[in-house]
Amino acid sequence: MREMKDSGVEWIGEIPASWSIIRTKFLFNVLSGATPESTKAENWDGEIRWITPADYKTNDVYISCGRRNLSQVGFESCSTNMIPAGSIIFSKRAPIGSVAINSVDLCTNQGCLSCVSKGEGLVKYYYYVMSVSTEQYELLGSGTTFKEISAQNFSNFNLPCPQYEDQVAISKYLDIKCSQVDTLITNVQAQIEKLKAYKQSLITEIVTKGLDPTVPMKDSGVEWIGTIPEHWGTAKLQYCAQIRSGITLGKKYPKGTKMIERPYLRVANVQSGGVLLDNVKTVEVSADDDLQYRLSVGEVLMTEGGDRDKLGRGCVWEGQIAPCLHQNHIFALQTNDLLDPQFLAYMTVSDVGRVYFDITAIKTTNLACTNSSKVLAFRFPLPKMDEQIELAAYLDKRCAQIDRLISIKQTKIEKLEQYKRSLIYEFVTGKKEVC
Repeated sequence: MREMKDSGVEWIGEIPASWSIIRTKFLFNVLSGATPESTKAENWDGEIRWITPADYKTNDVYISCGRRNLSQVGFESCSTNMIPAGSIIFSKRAPIGSVAINSVDLCTNQGCLSCVSKGEGLVKYYYYVMSVSTEQYELLGSGTTFKEISAQNFSNFNLPCPQYEDQVAISKYLDIKCSQVDTLITNVQAQIEKLKAYKQSLITEIVTKGLDPTVPMKDSGVEWIGTIPEHWGTAKLQYCAQIRSGITLGKKYPKGTKMIERPYLRVANVQSGGVLLDNVKTVEVSADDDLQYRLSVGEVLMTEGGDRDKLGRGCVWEGQIAPCLHQNHIFALQTNDLLDPQFLAYMTVSDVGRVYFDITAIKTTNLACTNSSKVLAFRFPLPKMDEQIELAAYLDKRCAQIDRLISIKQTKIEKLEQYKRSLIYEFVTGKKEVC
């Protein structure tokens, strides 16, 4: 067994006696990026590749392009740097610590720090070291709006430094082992996607065809609905529900107005299948607005805008927080005695809802929005109330079963990712030796 010594760095712990500790700045030239004026068209859509932290995640080993390119004019108009292929791109904010190796020459925005090798170490080895140091980098971050690590703190960050041949051996070993783990993760993720696709098809099948496969069918007369049971009808939402918008943030009140702090829901909180409550914000409102925008149990929440594939998604508010308001980008619908709220929620996330809101949306590149008139014009299959309740109850049970399977597989992925990080840490700090 190798002789070990204290590295003097808490997160690294003991390292082999022949290893040393070195600051990042002695291994790499650390370069910052920049963004040209966004409103000037001549700065964009040229041949110079330009990336931001949003263009890659820690699991991406290599990166070659981002969402946008710069023109030569744009590149020369700002203080970004051209980064040679084979460097490490580090995300200094939003989030801190994502790393990748650029496979082509490119430049970055100010959210990235680029590590250009001085020839003193193996880039791939230090990529692995940085990939498991996220928590330590975050501790060095500061800021109020969002945390950011400075170039100085990053440059002075201590890294383990084995002999070059050890760096090569460790990197080759981790390439093999991490590839094996990544394959397992990919396989499990594929299983999750199949379960999600099955759940989507099941919801669509039930809300458009019902539970009896022998029932006579008829053409609904609506392209995005197709055939429905002969005894069903179709209806526009305006005849089955009332809709209201939420409070606009930043509203100004007269001086002296008594304010009340209330939790409120944003688009990010409204998901198909339920409401996410792990990051609920608060807002100060008047007593009148508190009553006007307060959610009621049984209302169906629908999103006004966001990613195209999530537009109009709905779920039933069950009063998990009381009282609770909703933002103006979320609609709250109160159904009448023609429509069960849970059935409507399933309808909005079915292919019927997905197609309708996509074809009627106002779209940009990746985002879309709708309005109350289009929501109320949504035409959908409408069985009798007792059958709606039966179908919703059936889907509650079946979807819960599928969600449990998905949760089990997601836990498996988390354990594989934890194992991968642990594996990398053990070898890049010398706790384990490549045989």
